[in-house]
Amino acid sequence: MKSHPDVKITFNPQPNDSYDQTLRTQLQAGNASDVVVTSPGSGTGRSILPLAGAGFLEPLDDAAKELLPEGSASTFGSDGKVYGQATEITVAALVANETAAEATGGFPADFSSLQQQCKALEPSGKSLFALAGAAPPNTGLMAMSLAASRVYAEDPKWNDKRAAKETTFAGSDGWKSALEAVKTLKDAGCFQKGAAGGGFDAITKGLASGTSVSGFIPAPSWKQLESAGGGSKFSVRSLPAERASNSYVFASANYAFSINAASKNKEAAKAFLDWAAEPEQTKAFAEIDGALPVTGLDKYDFEGSAYKNVGDLIKDGKYGPLPNIQWPNSAVYDALATGVQGIITGQKSPDQVLQAMDAAWGQ
Repeated sequence: MKSHPDVKITFNPQPNDSYDQTLRTQLQAGNASDVVVTSPGSGTGRSILPLAGAGFLEPLDDAAKELLPEGSASTFGSDGKVYGQATEITVAALVANETAAEATGGFPADFSSLQQQCKALEPSGKSLFALAGAAPPNTGLMAMSLAASRVYAEDPKWNDKRAAKETTFAGSDGWKSALEAVKTLKDAGCFQKGAAGGGFDAITKGLASGTSVSGFIPAPSWKQLESAGGGSKFSVRSLPAERASNSYVFASANYAFSINAASKNKEAAKAFLDWAAEPEQTKAFAEIDGALPVTGLDKYDFEGSAYKNVGDLIKDGKYGPLPNIQWPNSAVYDALATGVQGIITGQKSPDQVLQAMDAAWGQ
């Protein structure tokens, strides 16, 4: 705004759990913001590929192309065009209240000790995890986190095989194990009381107060929680695997800036994105948000950051993009997220959820 005195930037914030539907409604009505937040791939309602295919997004220039993480070009556009500008590298794992973890004997090292710690915490009214069970984005993220070590650590190319019809969700032992683990966590008392009806506020309140030790939320949340946590320290952790050698996290450019194709202020929007793409801004954006920078990750000081517990996994290449980024449509993720809600309430079995995901894949 300082360099463009004729431009005024205002915000149109929306709740995360209804953002996808709101964005599509606004785009279809022609009254969406000039710059919108999108996600790479096809797996959610805010995903770049279907929105661009529907003509809702404006092609971006070389500044956006230069920020594409390696190997991700196909999830940001097609035919040489890019419709989203990566903002940061987001780790999708656990955000943990380290102060609360220390007070309860430390964070568990593997899935077996995790279950024991859940059972030990439950009588005191505390929980190892805070879960927004009524919010599909959170139940879906939890399920994918459980699949990290069970599916993608074993076979990082599993999505490619599903796309080639060489496997299915229902036919995957790893995916079945991941969804069976949802019930295991519930039965062990790993979630806070009333988790099935909880919203995102249950996570923020639980972690900030220390009544819950960790939550399945995007890693940048550690910074906001630490600011509101009354002196508690927060960090990012991988979900303990059944075997340490299978530890795995998801880390990718999960969010992007895109320009509304119907915007009446495209030049100002493009100028903003060009400015945001400059190294000084990309570094500042990651620092302010508490994420990893979209460039220069090979030189990042993990040890001195909230990401020290996942630093070795990232340096060793034991990470990949969120699975749903590569799924063909948002219905697959919806089937997973709502299906996990059914597993938690006892209304659905893992096999039913996996079959629904396979059915959605073909839609």
